[in-house]
Amino acid sequence: MNRTEHDMLGEISVPSEAYYGAHTARALVNFPITRETLADRPHLVVALATIKQAAAAANAEIGALDRGRADAIGTACAEIRAGGLHDQFVVDLIQGGAGTSTNMNANEVIANRALELLGHHRGGYSALHPLDHVNLGQSTNDVYPTAVKLALDSHLAELLAALAGLREAFSAKAFEFTDVLKMGRTQLQDAVPMTLGQEFGAFAATLAEDEQRLAEARLLLHELNLGGTAIGTGLNARPGYRERAVAHLRELTGIRTLVSAPDLIEATQDVGVFVQLSGVLKRVAVKLSKICNDLRLLSSGPQAGLGEITLPARQAGSSIMPGKVNPVIPEAVNQIAFEVIGNDVTVTLAAEGGQLQLNAFEPIIARALTAGLDHLTAGIGVLTEHCVRGITAHRERLAGIVATSTGLVTALSPALGYETACAIALEAHHTGRPALDLVRERGLLTDQQLGALTTPRALTGAPPT
Repeated sequence: MNRTEHDMLGEISVPSEAYYGAHTARALVNFPITRETLADRPHLVVALATIKQAAAAANAEIGALDRGRADAIGTACAEIRAGGLHDQFVVDLIQGGAGTSTNMNANEVIANRALELLGHHRGGYSALHPLDHVNLGQSTNDVYPTAVKLALDSHLAELLAALAGLREAFSAKAFEFTDVLKMGRTQLQDAVPMTLGQEFGAFAATLAEDEQRLAEARLLLHELNLGGTAIGTGLNARPGYRERAVAHLRELTGIRTLVSAPDLIEATQDVGVFVQLSGVLKRVAVKLSKICNDLRLLSSGPQAGLGEITLPARQAGSSIMPGKVNPVIPEAVNQIAFEVIGNDVTVTLAAEGGQLQLNAFEPIIARALTAGLDHLTAGIGVLTEHCVRGITAHRERLAGIVATSTGLVTALSPALGYETACAIALEAHHTGRPALDLVRERGLLTDQQLGALTTPRALTGAPPT
């Protein structure tokens, strides 16, 4: 069964059971692109409903909307924010029109649910209209970017929690491996000794830096152009609406730092905050991928590679090689990082492509950022639980490598002098003999001196255990 609705282009058939209407039905025909819909981004659906609820309350307060309609709209929005009707948000994430299909999908679903609450049939817009009432004082051009910002804020809260969990897991491993001596490497060559704890502590420290940068970028999302309507002039929004709408958003979201942009015309055309956030996400992805590269390298082997640590075995690694186990968790996170880095190019090009008073390409920006945030958050959770928490160290192998490495000679260089230390290192390298044995044979340092110079604290600066 269908019902007939109309828009400026004429009549169109809509499924009778649908809460969406004519504009959404046309979008389904126009944009069968990714098959990813608004329903696949619940944070964005909730953000749209929150904005419409705030707008209805603000319009009621200034006398632009009667209390009965405002309450029905508010109730419908509250139901959507609680998870209801998400399956009715059906438009594709990639769409022309700067997000108009998204805004109209929200307007129509909210209007039809509000009509039901008022005792009317879906599609009976003479009683409550998607545009005249739900979209009152608004435009896609201020609703859509505001919704994207609120959705991204929710995504960032989840990503920050995941990063904190990974950082804590690395910190725990750093403590566990405090007394494990190993060789540090530069250019993949032996450098100087360090502890495995220091290596894992550095992973935790770099993640802590990323948490700080993300928190800074998150604050930039809280400047909104809501109330600017089409191009930032506020046309068709009554006096007092903007301030009240933002105040209601603060109350509904609990985000006390939400503010109205000082220049709504600039804020409507500018997408710099999305470029900034994308850049920080790329930074997180690059550093996370480097950590995963290190984990794969340190666990390589187990016989023919570095073999310094063991990652938890998660699955069989080959259909032909018995017993092979691959570092599948870090590999998956590497691939997520590649995606986020690529998404940054998409966001950059979309931001640059804006023209005059509006950027029409915010839908692809929203899709790129939300996908990256979703995948990063999930990948970090998997890395934490299925990899990092279960890492073990090959203590004896690491100690043996330190004892025979020419890298130890660097610690003796101040006492021996550079030329003598270099000669010892070269001979140890060519003969395969431990450098400390060569120093003893030549009587260059006493056992007491060697002992003092090669303690874990002297070699690594780490505190004694």
